[in-house]
Formats: sequence, structure tokens, C-alpha cells
Amino acid sequence: MDKELLEPFRTRIDEIDSEILSLVNERAKAALAVGKLKEEHSDSDGTVSYYRPEREAQILRKLKQNNNGPLAFFDVMPIFKEIISACLNIEKRISVAYLGPEGTFTEAAVSKHFGGAVEKNSSSSIEEVFKEVQSGRSHYGVVPVENSTEGMVNQTLDCLLERELNICGEIELPIHQNLMRSQKAIDAILEIRAHEQSLAQCRNWLERNYPGVPKVAVASNAEAARQASENFAIAAIAGQVSAAKYGLDIVHKHIEDKSDNRTRFLVLGKEHILPSGDDKTSALVSVNNEPGALLRVLEPFQNHGISLTRIETRPERKGNWSYVFFIDFDGHLSEQRVEKVLQEVGEIALNVRFLGSYPKALLQE
Repeated sequence: MDKELLEPFRTRIDEIDSEILSLVNERAKAALAVGKLKEEHSDSDGTVSYYRPEREAQILRKLKQNNNGPLAFFDVMPIFKEIISACLNIEKRISVAYLGPEGTFTEAAVSKHFGGAVEKNSSSSIEEVFKEVQSGRSHYGVVPVENSTEGMVNQTLDCLLERELNICGEIELPIHQNLMRSQKAIDAILEIRAHEQSLAQCRNWLERNYPGVPKVAVASNAEAARQASENFAIAAIAGQVSAAKYGLDIVHKHIEDKSDNRTRFLVLGKEHILPSGDDKTSALVSVNNEPGALLRVLEPFQNHGISLTRIETRPERKGNWSYVFFIDFDGHLSEQRVEKVLQEVGEIALNVRFLGSYPKALLQE
């Protein structure tokens, strides 16, 4: 193609890039000014909330509403996430603990939600993530709570029961499982390793394609990938990040049994989040194991027209024959109807603990 035909377009692209760069730096200056104002008007105990999930949610929703293409919003959103992350970083570097090791889907959830400018601290267990945030070593934590194929993550529910942290946000991540092995491997696969959740999510595919090969559960998919990089007879199930990190070839892509396989993650912190305009609330409700207990707990939600989005049951560890319901529902604690429903549930139940109100995750349609 004649370069003269391309030149006007290339010149315009260069001009636009310069404009974008200038505007991004102008945004960073505005963010710095906001940070200084926050420091000057900090809480009585000196606490400054640099990260504001409700404000970020409002920004992204407005961008989604105003986006006229040709780029789809969910192609544009990661760009703005990185801009927001970089601007936050010059106000205050945020540290986030997550269920490691590096290369897990939880780390991918951290990157999606917080961008690349945060400090990521890998933890060996879900309980360790909670401890990191409680101790103040990390500002926030990210843990898996629910998979669309395999259901709730019980370790996370147990930690919510036992530890005093607030839910500050949620992340929904499409989960694509890939079978991978060493680039040097030439012989047959003798064993397939992955986290037990991933093995379950790919159960039917594995039985069809590798019926006689042993499937072994390990601590994480990233650990399975690391082991596969050292033992050529082993194949791992993991995400693309792990394949790149450990130099593995992806033998089969997207082997999950359900194409809409998703995992929901929780963002944990110490502060309460202000309303964003489209929020969700989570609570723990303890009841005696007796006929009609759940029905009585749910009646106030119906009476106040509040939709439940999730309800899960766990045995109460501190009492005999009592149960705890983890309930997610639409609305924010600042709304009168939400405050009223929690008050009424508290009059019925043994105990109600508010876990947090936070912006709903933006989902790709």
C-alpha cells in the first residue's frame, strides 16, 4: 500500500495519542489534588480513605452509558481501570492480599478489579488473606466465594463467620480452563493435576478425552502448572497466565464443561463503603434449627420488596443445633428499607451480623 495514503491517518493517530497522554496527566494532577484534600479532611482518628469503590463504580457506569463505540465498553473498561489504578497509586500505593501463588485466577481477579499499579501480596490460604487484612499488612484482600459450576467456597464462608472484616466489593471473572504441559514434553500424559475445583469444572471433558489418566488435586492451578514444568509426564489445568509464567504449551483450550463458567470473588477490607447507586448487601443470620425458622427470616425481605440474590447455609460452630445463613440482597444499608429489614430480621433471629454494602460487579452482557 502507498505510504502517502496512510500518512494522514498516522499523523492523526499521533495527534490523538498526544492528546490522550496530556489528558491522562491532567487527570493524574486532579487525583493528586483530591488526595491532598482527603488528607486535610481525614477522619477523627486520622484515617484517610484513598480507595473509594463507590466512586470508581459510578465512573465506570457513566463511561458505559456514554460509550458510543466502535469499541465495546468491556474492551474500553480495562484501559480506564489502569488509568484509575495509576492515578490512585500516586495518591497512595494500595496493597492487596490474594489467594496465591502467582498465576491463580484470584490474582487475575485482583488485576481486573484494582489494575496493575497495586502491590499484590500472595497468601498461602484463604484464612491467611483474612489475617493479612486484619493485621494491616495489606489494605484489602481478595478471595473466591462462589463458582457458577461448583457452588460456594466453604473456606471463605467459614472465615466470614469467624473474622471481623467487611465486604468492600465483588468481582465476577469468566473462568476458562486450559490443559497444558511442558514445551519439552513428547511422551504421553501420565497424570493430570489441578485444584479440586478446576478438576470438578472439567470433569466430563476429562472423562471423555483422558478416561484412564489419573487426576490429582493440588493446592492451586498455579502449583499444578509449576509441577508440570518440572515433570514432563504431568499435564496441568490452569489459566493462560500460568502457561506463560511456567513456559507451558496449551494442549487444549477452554475445557470447562460449562461455557458460561464464572467465579465470584469478594474484596475484603476494614471500612464501610458509601452507596454507589446500584449496590448489594451481605449479612450473616443465625437461627435455631426448628421448623419455619428460614421462612420467618425471609418474610421481612418480601414485605419490604427486597430481592435476594444468594442464600447459603452453614452449621453454627459455636452452638449446638443452630445454623447460619449467608444472605446477599439488593440495596445499601443507607436505604431505609434495608436498615428496616435488618432490624426486623434481628428481632426474629438469634443474631444478625452486617457484612457490608458494596457496588455490584459490572457484568459483561
